Amino acid sequence: MELCYTVPLEAEGQRLGLFLRTCGVTAGLIKSVKHEGNGFFADGIPLHTNQPVHAGQRITFALPPEQPTSVAPQPIPISIAYEDEFAVLLDKPAGLAVHPTLNYPDHTLANGWIYYLQSQGKSGVFRPVNRIDKNTSGLVLCAQNAFAAPLLAANAQKCYLAIVQGSLPLGNGRIEAPIGRRGDSIIGRCVTQQGKYSLTEYTVLAAGSQHSLLACVPRTGRTHQIRVHMSYIGHPLAGDTLYGGSDEIMSRHALHCSVLRFVHPLTRNTIRVSSPLPPDMQALAEREHLQDGWQLAQL
Repeated sequence: MELCYTVPLEAEGQRLGLFLRTCGVTAGLIKSVKHEGNGFFADGIPLHTNQPVHAGQRITFALPPEQPTSVAPQPIPISIAYEDEFAVLLDKPAGLAVHPTLNYPDHTLANGWIYYLQSQGKSGVFRPVNRIDKNTSGLVLCAQNAFAAPLLAANAQKCYLAIVQGSLPLGNGRIEAPIGRRGDSIIGRCVTQQGKYSLTEYTVLAAGSQHSLLACVPRTGRTHQIRVHMSYIGHPLAGDTLYGGSDEIMSRHALHCSVLRFVHPLTRNTIRVSSPLPPDMQALAEREHLQDGWQLAQL
């Protein structure tokens, strides 16, 4: 893939390297293009990064080839909510890990994505911009190349739908409480003054006698943030046994990444993609008469 930028008047005389950085090209990618790719060109003429650019010039460069991936392709069905040359949004079901780990070395979303690429006659790697827990369902944003990855990571915003235990008053709320590791668990987290600053904003969309449906926007990115914060205020997620929830009517924690919004790396347009409640959460919402609330979730 080749990228092209036209030098504006205000960039007249800037060094090429600085101009590229202002365009969002990372220092690592610049180095990679220099040493592993074909270099940079101004109106078709090679240009070094310490040389000046001039207004009106077309600066072009090809992304260097991808390094081979260690993720094995496996025929795991994947659902694509959005795809272009720079970004892809995958709609992950609950029960599927995002990428291989010691506990889940294969049969992950990453394995399915590599299989999909190869079935399309393409090569590439799996670059998730946001990661969600194995038992959280919903949207996962991935970068299609090294250029897009940092730009997507810098501006992606997520809205989760959660079904929590108990009845909450309709309207907005916020939980501002530091989160750190929980001493009695390898994976568990808790609210602790020794933890890192954490902020979750939420809107109660619908409330029944036993459960409430919330739209949650994590303003910080702590592990298990929504799950910990909702448990902290006395309303753990349905099915979330790690944080005090009951699994009598949900076999996993009721959390779904429902809306993801990002600025496109090339066009700079804002793109918003949504995913409806999955069947298990939809069934619980219908049982508790919360089924229409998810449509109110906005970001």
